[in-house]
Amino acid sequence: MGVAVSIMPCLDMRDGRVVKGVHFVDLRDAGDPVECAEAYQEGGADELAFLDITATVEKRATRLEVFRAVADAVDLPLTLGGGIKTLSDIEDALDAGAQKVSISSAAVRKPDLIEQAAREFGSERIVVAIDADASEETDSGYEVFIDGGRTGTGIDAFDFARAAEDRGAGTILPTSKPCDGTRAGYDIPLLKGIRARVSVPLIASGGAGRLEHFHAAAAEGGADILLAASVFHFGDIGVRELKEYLAEKGLNVNL
Repeated sequence: MGVAVSIMPCLDMRDGRVVKGVHFVDLRDAGDPVECAEAYQEGGADELAFLDITATVEKRATRLEVFRAVADAVDLPLTLGGGIKTLSDIEDALDAGAQKVSISSAAVRKPDLIEQAAREFGSERIVVAIDADASEETDSGYEVFIDGGRTGTGIDAFDFARAAEDRGAGTILPTSKPCDGTRAGYDIPLLKGIRARVSVPLIASGGAGRLEHFHAAAAEGGADILLAASVFHFGDIGVRELKEYLAEKGLNVNL
């Protein structure tokens, strides 16, 4: 059946707490990161994302002390992102326990960083995150945004995904700003457009609200990894419940 689809709860962090918003704003508290991580490991998650969502805007480094506490508490593969700007930042993240490091705004401002990081640490450790919003100014209809989704770049999201893979990114993580936190479903056209242009693993992010949304992201959007936050944080969907559903629908998952 091929490689199993992975389930990846996401810990969006602000001030040392897990938070979740809508369209990247209106954040509300969702718990202690260590407690959340331990619960997800117990609940059957395949991996976790830890994103310091205000680090770039606040012009500071990722709060590694909080991340280290999570890394010490669980055995799951961890992807760390937020405020990653340099090779030194990536090295620090890996030393703190990350298996992968996600770069977003810095990948746009300094695209050579992708290539340098892949060469230094290995492509398999480098995730390029793409915050995308609808745009009439790009051929694909999607524009790359940076600074936590606050700043438009005029860059076509599909073209940027392909260029990121060419430079050495081992995983692509697109998040649809219009869908984020809405629970109305992943942005399937965004996923399909990027899937058609890259061969590396693709993470679906932004908008999961029902079991069917996860299946659509994998079966229609071509996602290899299914990331979600609020539906997991607030108990609407359990990871094992989701895996059983996807297995019943014919997808390969690690039960």
